[in-house]
Amino acid sequence: MIKEELLNKIKNKDITVGVVGLGYVGLPLAVEKAKAGFRTIGFDVQKEKVDMVNSGKNYIGDVVDDDLKRLVDDGMLSATSDFSFVKDVDFIAICVPTPLDVHQQPDISYVRDSAIAISKHLTEETMVVLESTTYPGTTEELIKPIMEEGSGLRCGVDFYLGFSPERVDPGNKQYKTKNTPKVVGAIGKDATEVIAAMYRAVLEGDVYEVSSPAVAEMEKILENTYRNINIGLVNELAMLCNRMGISLWEVVDAAKTKPYGFQPFYPGPGLGGHCIPLDPYYLTWKAREYGFHTSMIEASMIINDKMPEYCIGRASDVLNRARKSLSGSKILVLGVAYKNDIDDYRESPAIHVIELFRREGAETDFYDPYIPVYRSNGESFSGIEKIDPEIIASYDLIFIAAAHSNVDYDMIQRNAKAIFDSKNAMAAVKDRDNIEVL
Repeated sequence: MIKEELLNKIKNKDITVGVVGLGYVGLPLAVEKAKAGFRTIGFDVQKEKVDMVNSGKNYIGDVVDDDLKRLVDDGMLSATSDFSFVKDVDFIAICVPTPLDVHQQPDISYVRDSAIAISKHLTEETMVVLESTTYPGTTEELIKPIMEEGSGLRCGVDFYLGFSPERVDPGNKQYKTKNTPKVVGAIGKDATEVIAAMYRAVLEGDVYEVSSPAVAEMEKILENTYRNINIGLVNELAMLCNRMGISLWEVVDAAKTKPYGFQPFYPGPGLGGHCIPLDPYYLTWKAREYGFHTSMIEASMIINDKMPEYCIGRASDVLNRARKSLSGSKILVLGVAYKNDIDDYRESPAIHVIELFRREGAETDFYDPYIPVYRSNGESFSGIEKIDPEIIASYDLIFIAAAHSNVDYDMIQRNAKAIFDSKNAMAAVKDRDNIEVL
């Protein structure tokens, strides 16, 4: 039986792994598979990524440079842009983007196209696992028919298909791909057992098995919708607290002293990253199929989506008190990463903030020690190369959009005309006459 065959292969490390998509999720996963003793082939449509991997050159912050080079040199890890590699692997993880389209609806074209390409080369006794965030039902309703039609094989009999949500938190010092617990849901108990066994052979974190791919898909959306809603709550309270003359940051610090029943969340200029701003849209879109409106979720999305505009308004108020208009002012945005101490600007609210400043006529630059250049709407934008007292003093307003720890905030405070801190990055700075906090 296929189950026993695959379990024996896993035990003996006689499994060749394929990873489709070599980004923030795929490359760390490919590295961990290879480190665990499984020969691994990575696939990406971007030739630049393929060439870098094959040269042992790392481009993902959570991957150790030496690990990648050693694995490539030892022949345990390679990359390709040729989908025919699928015929040579026993396990395939799909880690491609699942963005939103211009109408804020799920764009699953990358998943669909990957499934079609895989199906053309799929062989018997292969495990296929989707890791990309998606709506509940994708694995069974979309991927399964494509795989069966394209390969002529039967799911659950000739090959196994499942879903295991990625849980990558870029820049997290404690939890990496290796030690983060995994959730696995597959089509059939045998598939679930085998796919879970594969992850257990690679990862240190627990592997939790659920009854179906749909449960695993919904679980991932729950994780990030939970965060979206709670961030929406504190963002709304931040607006209220400002009117009341209360510091929400102090409120949250006080609340988190309670040892039970409270988890701290913090306001900011909006939501960034691939998952938290996007996942609720996947759920609300799918919910319409059932005539259901996710009112609480949609309310939090509205609040979070308007935070960049709210922060622009607050920044304008700061300038007005200095008898300056937003139009014509020189503004420096500190940080375009979607969170502190990473080089990832996916869905970063800072980019929206910059666009809004420029739309209002402000002369706007940015500085990010991790991101010298970013792309948005098909264009590239370069930041200033450094900050020093003279440069800081040349701007009418410093807008802090990411709380990077390698920035000298005391120097900024001493030299800035005015500061709007949307991340409370300057909490430890003592002199605060020129600082306004969200």
